Amino acid sequence: MDHEAAKADAAEDQHRETKRIEDVGSGTGALAEAVAEVVPSTTITGIDPSASYVGIANALHAGAHARFEVGDAERLRFDDGYFDRTLSLLALNFVPDPARAVDEMARVTRRGGTVAAAVWDYGSGMEMLRVVWDEAVALAPAAEARDERHMPLCRSGELGALWRQQRLDETIEEALTIQMPFLSFEDYWSPFLEGQGPAGAYVATLTPDQRNEIRLRLRRRLVGEGADRPIVLGAKAWVVRGIVAR
Repeated sequence: MDHEAAKADAAEDQHRETKRIEDVGSGTGALAEAVAEVVPSTTITGIDPSASYVGIANALHAGAHARFEVGDAERLRFDDGYFDRTLSLLALNFVPDPARAVDEMARVTRRGGTVAAAVWDYGSGMEMLRVVWDEAVALAPAAEARDERHMPLCRSGELGALWRQQRLDETIEEALTIQMPFLSFEDYWSPFLEGQGPAGAYVATLTPDQRNEIRLRLRRRLVGEGADRPIVLGAKAWVVRGIVAR
């Protein structure tokens, strides 16, 4: 490629950089909202298998620059190279065949475009879930089989290996650590009662007495015996990024 052609390609990349972004596993639209704030000129398309999540996302965020639809990460309906960037936040480890999903994410992303994802480190870095499973297993050792530490792609190197397997160039995997504040213990505990995620689904299987016992153990662990108070828990995710080969 000569110098002028390279400059033309670079100019085109700059022009197209924020034109179209896909959000795979868009949930209720939190990532799309954050992207729109940073890059307001882009058009974001979110896909998620849950019709209820898609309905919420469209109610909250749909507009000229964002839309959400029911879709399958393993069978994206879009043409090859349609998006400039494709993202997936905290969703790939719930896809039955993550390799196929990443292959599809790369397929619908243009050459030179970015494919990126993040997954929680469920084994040790996601403190808000780690303490639940620690106490659940202490009360019922059989719960260990359901512990989210066994989920795929949540350990160091796993996302990076998957990206390289799909021949994504310049693959980089890093750890991202944040703090998760809760207004009180009840603010922390109440989502588990709604059956959210694998831990919430497990809590939903417990009898009222078992549920109360795990609640009391968690409260003592996180706030002690005194009055309820704010809690801050650490959370680590593995983040990966790769470039579709030109």
